[in-house]
Amino acid sequence: MDPRVYLDQEQRREQEARLLTSILSRSDELERLLNEVNSKWVYEDSVYRFYHQSFKVYALQESTSAIVQLLESLAPHLPLNAWFMQLVAEGTGKQFRIEDNGQWLSVTRPIVEAFFHARYFLEMVCKYGKQFQEPPTILPSGWASVLYLYNLR
Repeated sequence: MDPRVYLDQEQRREQEARLLTSILSRSDELERLLNEVNSKWVYEDSVYRFYHQSFKVYALQESTSAIVQLLESLAPHLPLNAWFMQLVAEGTGKQFRIEDNGQWLSVTRPIVEAFFHARYFLEMVCKYGKQFQEPPTILPSGWASVLYLYNLR
């Protein structure tokens, strides 16, 4: 069920303000995680591991899960976007099997894709959490995507 159906414009605006307050109050934690996942040993090395066909790309799942947990905790009363959660489900919970080497792209691409989407949303939350003290009336694309993540748009 689409939770947006039951929120009128005023309720959405209230939820957006509540989300922004949560982001602002946890900005240090959000920035710490963003710095961690952007580090050379997570972002840079893991993408290399994908192309190198190394089982170490599977470690990206931990970062993806950490990001999702933090994003969920910002507004635990709001379910995250179903498409996003499908990408996360398809890109996590995998364990390397030697036969994965024979179908590398189909097995590991969802891991990288889920990480990229999670990282994107973390980056947008951090970026716009710094810019806004209250919900904007004109929506930059990145903030609008955050609202989609929380089903507020």
